[in-house]
Amino acid sequence: MLAKSLLSRLAAANLFNPIAPLTDLLLRLYIAKIFFMSGLTKFADWETTVMLFTDEYRVPLLSPQLAAFGGTVGELVLPVLLVLGVFTRFSALGLFVLNLVAVASYYHVLKDIPPALQDHLEWGLMLLVLIAIPVQRWALDRLWFRPSQTN
Repeated sequence: MLAKSLLSRLAAANLFNPIAPLTDLLLRLYIAKIFFMSGLTKFADWETTVMLFTDEYRVPLLSPQLAAFGGTVGELVLPVLLVLGVFTRFSALGLFVLNLVAVASYYHVLKDIPPALQDHLEWGLMLLVLIAIPVQRWALDRLWFRPSQTN
């Protein structure tokens, strides 16, 4: 009972609100690095990337070349937008979709490598947090999409 009362008081005092923007930024930096590095790897060896999308990955509804191009561009552009805080929720949603397609397309391999599947599940959860929780972000979105002040 004492612990519940103490937690209620801490929550009511909003002691953790000041660290929300920093936490949000650190989460954006962490998840952006993962996807950006993956995009750089794909870009650095384009022939292997197209071969993987042709022979290994099973992306539905897209040609291997289009899937490779779209995935690579998404992994290079969306993380930059996420770090800068430009269209933050849209960027996180785009990365969430890329992650979901990766799991669905490569599940036949990931299911045999539990740590890899666990990584994708954790990244998906982190991206959902960025999409769902409206924190006071240190982001360009805050400057551009600030509600107008009316007197």
